[in-house]
Amino acid sequence: MNKEIQLVEWKQIWKDDYLGWLAGYANANGGTLIIGKNDSGNVIGIDNAPKLLVDLPNKIRDVLGIIVDVNLKTENTLEYIEITVPVYSHGISYKGEYHYRSGSTKQILKGASLNKFLLDKSGLQWEAIEVSAISFPELDLKAFDFFQKRSFSNNQIK
Repeated sequence: MNKEIQLVEWKQIWKDDYLGWLAGYANANGGTLIIGKNDSGNVIGIDNAPKLLVDLPNKIRDVLGIIVDVNLKTENTLEYIEITVPVYSHGISYKGEYHYRSGSTKQILKGASLNKFLLDKSGLQWEAIEVSAISFPELDLKAFDFFQKRSFSNNQIK
């Protein structure tokens, strides 16, 4: 892999903050994080490959709750690690936040984008979600009448 793209990111060393990047891959289209390459894509190697091969799979499983491929690679006698993350069918959070890979960036989902993401991952539409914290007397009947009239006038209800 000779250039960073949406599905590939290079990092010179491992930092635990990169768990957010892995969550972002799992929440988007999957991807690969390569540890031991610089921003130009040149292998610079890593010093602690044997330790990372043991620590990373366990840390990723324990913190994110996912299983990924962690593989040792060699180029010109320099070792680097390739972490390949599959797409997950449910949302993966890191420190209570949902990360998402978009283009060559990692976004933290908030507000409407987080709501849409969680609904999409659960296979639900917003109309199907029950709101249990409200009782019928609290509902505004004028709003229902307005909605019904607009729906009929726009041929949305027949």
